Amino acid sequence: MHSSVKIDYRMNRLFHYTQRVVFSTPFFLVVILFVLPSCSKPVDIVGVKESPPAIFPDYTGVTIPPNIAPLNFKLIEPNGRAQAAIFDSDQVSFEVRGKNGQFHIPRSRWTSLLKASAGNGFTVTVCVQEEAGWMAYAPFRVDVAKEPIDPYLVYRLIEPGYETWNQMGIYQRNLENFTQIALIENRAVGEDCMNCHSFCMQDPDQMMLHIRGVNAGTMVVIDGKLEKLNTKTEETLSALVYPSWHPSGRFIAFSVNATRQDFHSADRNRVEVYDLASDVVVYDVEKHEIFTTAALFSKDRFETTPTFSPDGKSLYFSTAEACDLPNEYESVKYSLCRIDFDPETKQFGESVDTLFNARLENKSAAFPRVSPNGKWLLYTKGEYGAFLIWHKEADLFIYNMETGEHYPLTLANSGDAESYHSWSSNSRWIVFSSRRIDGLYTRPFIAYINDEGEAEKAFVVPQKEVDFYDRLMKSYNVPEFVTGKVNVSGYHIARVAKTSPGIDVTYKKP
Repeated sequence: MHSSVKIDYRMNRLFHYTQRVVFSTPFFLVVILFVLPSCSKPVDIVGVKESPPAIFPDYTGVTIPPNIAPLNFKLIEPNGRAQAAIFDSDQVSFEVRGKNGQFHIPRSRWTSLLKASAGNGFTVTVCVQEEAGWMAYAPFRVDVAKEPIDPYLVYRLIEPGYETWNQMGIYQRNLENFTQIALIENRAVGEDCMNCHSFCMQDPDQMMLHIRGVNAGTMVVIDGKLEKLNTKTEETLSALVYPSWHPSGRFIAFSVNATRQDFHSADRNRVEVYDLASDVVVYDVEKHEIFTTAALFSKDRFETTPTFSPDGKSLYFSTAEACDLPNEYESVKYSLCRIDFDPETKQFGESVDTLFNARLENKSAAFPRVSPNGKWLLYTKGEYGAFLIWHKEADLFIYNMETGEHYPLTLANSGDAESYHSWSSNSRWIVFSSRRIDGLYTRPFIAYINDEGEAEKAFVVPQKEVDFYDRLMKSYNVPEFVTGKVNVSGYHIARVAKTSPGIDVTYKKP
């Protein structure tokens, strides 16, 4: 997938690119393109360096969708008097001049390049002007998949302040450009906490989120209708958390958790989050009641992070043997399990299948998420516990639903924590939170999943300004793909949260 382009071939491509423009473009466009920007004559390359350039973000060798925003980047060491980047595919070639080592790609040219490269790819040759002339780094390749990505990404932005925060909000980003708008910010609800936004099968018209604090409630939006729910009952440990929609939209699986947080005095993992107890329940949207079964609601085990299968006939979850916490926090190791579910009768199966046995592996697995095509189950694996977002060893793994094989997503993982993840609607893209840039803040990374269920090299969500992630002092939390723009207004959510007493959810005993 990574090819090197010889200097004479590159120069030939550049010559033909110039010829195409000169002989096929109307005269007034030639004037616009070549006369006005007098400093943008095609570079005359006199030599080639052996290695590719060191750039940030690292977009070398990645596979991207054909509808992603431009991959603006910068040279980590912007040497030379000037810089240029030549983008070259079989049908489209153009040059972008750098400014202080930063490259901002014109969107119109980028769109043409992606359209011409879908199912194939293009090369990028970065050049720097030295005393002897223009020197080119070894070119790097970017592959362009045929399959598009869902156009919107929804996430929470929050300061990584452990127990306190100042500002937070839930935002949606158009991945086809750089537009980000707020769904709702916590200043609209008196600085309350908000979390656990979730969508039914990536549908922007069916979503939910929690508000914690003075205006506490679970906000559920279905086709424009908004309800506020009071989800704590006498029989359950807490209000509902960690949601997963049933594909029918009729049910939402949740866990209820007695969660605690501690800090290490000397450990590479700064924070430890664990549950003193937890159970899994299912909420009936139509009847406003939650129900469960003994296999999901036990004092002897911790059950958490549930998710429905795309056919709605199975419920996957993580479970661990109960133990003395916090004294034995390193002993809590979660297995991945599955139980049958009948949406017509609301009955669960009598047996539980174990997909990942924590005792045998001596590891812990959490947050199972099944691809919409039903082929792969994606999860996070670490040394212990279920809250792996602060565990540097945490990596993404896939369980092949057909073969029963478990394997790491080697090209997507890094040396730091990989945590929350979700699938695109076409099962070709995953998005996940990673601390790989600086070890402190979680940033959203995207990876392509090929026919074999393996990941290509991951890349960070592109931003208009290449220094964006260096300046942003907030973490991305719970990135979720959606197939379109979420249209419910934050004002409407806030008004209902502040004025509605909420609907009390009832508990139905197994």
